[in-house]
Amino acid sequence: MKGYGGRVLLVDLTTGTSRVQALDEGTARRLLGGNGFAARLLYDRVPPQTDPFAPANAVVFSVGPITDTTVPGNSRACVASKSPLTGLFFDSTFGGRFPATLKRTGFDAVLITGCAAAPSYLSVTEAGAEVKPAPELWGTTTRDAVNALAAAEGADADAIAIGPAGEHRVRFAAMAHYWKNREGVSGRGGIGAVLGSKNLKAVVVKGARKTEVADAAALKALIEETREPLKTGTRALTTFGTPFLVGPINALGGLGAYNLRQETFAEARAVGGEAMKLYYHDRDTTCLKCPVACGKQYAIASGEFAGTKAKMPEYETIFALGPMLGISNPEALILANDLCDRLGMDTISLGVTLAFVAEALERGWLDKNEVGVPFGWGDWRGMLRLVEMTARREGFGARLAEGAWRLAASVHPEATKLVYAVKGLELPAHSARALKGLSIGYATATRGGSHHDTRPTPQYAQGFDRRSTPDKPAFAVRSQNFTALGDSLVLCRFTSERGFGLFIGEPYATMVRAVTGWDVTVEDLERVGERIINLERLFNVREGVRRAQDVLPWKVMHEPIPDGPSAGMHCPPAELSAMLDEYYALRGWDAEGVPTAGRLAALGLRA
Repeated sequence: MKGYGGRVLLVDLTTGTSRVQALDEGTARRLLGGNGFAARLLYDRVPPQTDPFAPANAVVFSVGPITDTTVPGNSRACVASKSPLTGLFFDSTFGGRFPATLKRTGFDAVLITGCAAAPSYLSVTEAGAEVKPAPELWGTTTRDAVNALAAAEGADADAIAIGPAGEHRVRFAAMAHYWKNREGVSGRGGIGAVLGSKNLKAVVVKGARKTEVADAAALKALIEETREPLKTGTRALTTFGTPFLVGPINALGGLGAYNLRQETFAEARAVGGEAMKLYYHDRDTTCLKCPVACGKQYAIASGEFAGTKAKMPEYETIFALGPMLGISNPEALILANDLCDRLGMDTISLGVTLAFVAEALERGWLDKNEVGVPFGWGDWRGMLRLVEMTARREGFGARLAEGAWRLAASVHPEATKLVYAVKGLELPAHSARALKGLSIGYATATRGGSHHDTRPTPQYAQGFDRRSTPDKPAFAVRSQNFTALGDSLVLCRFTSERGFGLFIGEPYATMVRAVTGWDVTVEDLERVGERIINLERLFNVREGVRRAQDVLPWKVMHEPIPDGPSAGMHCPPAELSAMLDEYYALRGWDAEGVPTAGRLAALGLRA
């Protein structure tokens, strides 16, 4: 099989053993790779109702057929597990050099189960896996752990590591990979905490196998055809990084602020891409062989934090730790983002959780003595202190580490109404009220509050009707199939959307044909996406998800946006219910959102 190593590595940390399983061509054709392989492996090997922190839970690292090829944005890997934050299937992708190096081991997926007896790391090479003791790394930051492992394993090795947050089982703990100062952070869903529960500090990969493609000339021709649209479409990303989104989304009236009290932020300009570039830009960074260079290294030249050099905070981070908390100090956001990366935490979940805390304090539902440090709207010093406390579960940090939903449930009978989350996952910076496609998209997303299931990008395009509902269930279905396909290839969302198309189309079929040699059509790839979405839904249905869980935050359904360009927009329960009916019908699911036997049979899936 061109584009594949043809092997899956199964690792048991409890016994320290591993075995290789052949990857058959039928599975590869049906699921392609990445999250398709991860969904199949987790559904088959994680028993229903398994506690996410139990040894029986698994973590899967996987790559796809285009990984380590010449496709722009190919160096991305998928990591998936049963999430300790949502209790459901969760996958995340990350970049850097690690994905290409994992592919060079010849393994298309590595499934990790069990629990090591003591703090360890996993070394994966072409020969297999070895569990190595790492007591000296326990307690270190992600960056220090990765640097130590690179020194120990050699310059051709790549590592991804958890920080103190993962070790302390913070339910939204992340992991990070560093390569030439480019960070690849796998941030959401708490998979870093699952690794922590397994006593696994890091995964190290090293290999030299080359990925063969079936038709290099056809692949080169496709890349040439898409070079100009990719360059044009990513110009803002290349120039500013994702913070360029702050201005236009604020102007649209879709930038949540003060825990969604409003969706415009008066000080947005101070934390937007243009100001950040003007005052802090040091240099560009990029994932392996990617032409976009959307990453930025920032440097603070003067003032209290002079001499600080750190990664640019992404747009989602700016939203969650900035406007949602009423904070407009850009240097505080640079510091908070760096802290979260080094300690190993998801900035979106942490920021939205802190926004709940600020509103609960304002309402008197939380007492300042409970929190233990001064905190409220605009208090960036308090925010920075709470970031550190959360990672180590110190004081009130132990409650923050549970995420917004669990914290709210412990605070006040009505407090979950203040939480901006779906299925327990805190929502990102693309408005569930101002974008109707995301109203139905978030409600039905496998991951819950994630903008990487249904995409916001098409909804910001000129001419897209973001205010009406009739065609939005169909939009969500198409977009979710597209993202599932992208995460199985595994392809960067930025290069895919701007270079190859916002939905599954001929460029993707050309890409897969050129890499694999299989005669696949656009319709075949649409079915791949649909198959993966159904497999993920089967996992969640087994964990109890039904129509009642396909719901939006209370504020989204009951509190219209009060002012600004999107004033009056929200998604009342009756409107959501009507969209769910249509969405389920399009998916071939029953009225409770359970995939029907007929649709599963048509997709070649077994429940």
